[in-house]
Amino acid sequence: MADGVWSTPLKFPLSGLLAAAALALSVSVPVSAQIVVGQTSGFSGPVAASVKELTEGARLYFDAVNAAGGVNGQKIELISLDDKFDPKVAAENARQLVTEKNVIALFLTRGTPHTEAILPLLAQHKVPLVAPSTGAMVLHKPVNPYVFNVRATYQREAERAVRHLSLIGQDRIAILQVDDSFGNDVAAGADAGFEGVGKKPVVKLAFDRTKPDFSQAAPAIVKADAQSVLIIGSANAVVDATKALRALGSRATIVTVSNNASTGFIKQMGPLGHGTIVTQVFPYERSMSAPIVKEAADLARAKGMDGVSPAHMEGFSAAKVLVEGLKRTNGKFTRQALTAALNTMQKVDLGGMELSFSANDHTGLVYTDMSIISEDGKFRR
Repeated sequence: MADGVWSTPLKFPLSGLLAAAALALSVSVPVSAQIVVGQTSGFSGPVAASVKELTEGARLYFDAVNAAGGVNGQKIELISLDDKFDPKVAAENARQLVTEKNVIALFLTRGTPHTEAILPLLAQHKVPLVAPSTGAMVLHKPVNPYVFNVRATYQREAERAVRHLSLIGQDRIAILQVDDSFGNDVAAGADAGFEGVGKKPVVKLAFDRTKPDFSQAAPAIVKADAQSVLIIGSANAVVDATKALRALGSRATIVTVSNNASTGFIKQMGPLGHGTIVTQVFPYERSMSAPIVKEAADLARAKGMDGVSPAHMEGFSAAKVLVEGLKRTNGKFTRQALTAALNTMQKVDLGGMELSFSANDHTGLVYTDMSIISEDGKFRR
């Protein structure tokens, strides 16, 4: 293979050698007409529900692009591997995708520690990571030349959540965070929010990511008489913490960030979900006035899906950004060309949302909003 083209081997008798050589040149064909993209994410484990929706949203757009002929005649293949939400497995999956599957890019990883675990691999092999599904500030500052963020930062979300709670008269706010880099990052945004409104959390507690236990944290929050609790963790952790609080009679408003913005999370919360506040980083998924939402909803309807969720919208937007980068390579589908192409994306309209990248800024979008889970199990804004 040379330059992405297989030369079809042909067998001819020695007397026809020259004719065979000429024919061999005429039948060289593209390698399966595919651009291979790799994803490692928690398809099983505590974030499985939202990861499933993220990936469905991405595939919704990739399928539409492929059905229309792909990018420069090449179709996109997404290889998704399950890392069980384990950073060590995420790193190994990424290694396989980069060194064995030779993917042009990594895409839509999930989790802050998990994404951090693959950063050395990106630098070693100069492979871009597009749209990690985490708003960790460490992926924004300092700018990593191989990480192209699409969604807003968690710190921006948490700061807005605290300001919103203060605005509606919630003065006694508790923080319950997972004890890892994700939890610390979101909590830093919450701290900025508290500083902005001149308040402090009534209690700030942490729990273990691998073995969450709320037997001590829940009573401490109840004792502090918290009016609201910002729970920073996976869907499973938020559900378990909410159950522990409600079992003790707490009526505090539960608040969480966009890593839990999926219909899967709502289903996991069940009756406990009503009234839960979830920050959002994409336009309202039922607002057809946003072109990107209408585009995704129309494609979903054509596939028989029952609408789209915020997680679908994140995956869909991520896929649009990756495809735009691929188009800008002008058919030169290499890691280096894609990285360079992504850096040229200035004021790109994704459909009512404008995204820009440059060598000095890989933040992407800064959109944030608030939503609440209604009694009928829907996000409302």
